[in-house]
Amino acid sequence: MLLVRSFLLGVVSGGRSMSGLAAVALTSRSGPLARPWTRALTAAGALGELAGDKLPNAPSRLQPPALAVRAATGAAAAAALAARAHAAPALHAIPGAAGAILGSVAGARWRSYADRRGWPPLAAALLEDAVVIALAAAISHRR
Repeated sequence: MLLVRSFLLGVVSGGRSMSGLAAVALTSRSGPLARPWTRALTAAGALGELAGDKLPNAPSRLQPPALAVRAATGAAAAAALAARAHAAPALHAIPGAAGAILGSVAGARWRSYADRRGWPPLAAALLEDAVVIALAAAISHRR
């Protein structure tokens, strides 16, 4: 089950790269991610990305540098989730990275689909934000 949660946390990171790490940090009770400054930095990064994603000049998440960052943050978030559960972080980083790539492609396709259907870009982005935040909250809570 933790491997599935790791993959889904990667999907979250594919949607908004910092959201997976922020979700794990905000729900951790101990460890490096539970430190106040770490929580503040990851939350600020996630909030900044939520705002920056709405800008008209935001780069495509599918460009190689952006996709690599999303894969890395998906891997890091999944590894942090595994470490918190006393599981092997490296093993869980792999599905986290794969999920981030899938989440990036799915998010880009959603936005393209919404645009073809005449959705206002802001509405499509906000719906994507809601899905990312809900999924992050469901996956990262302590069990």
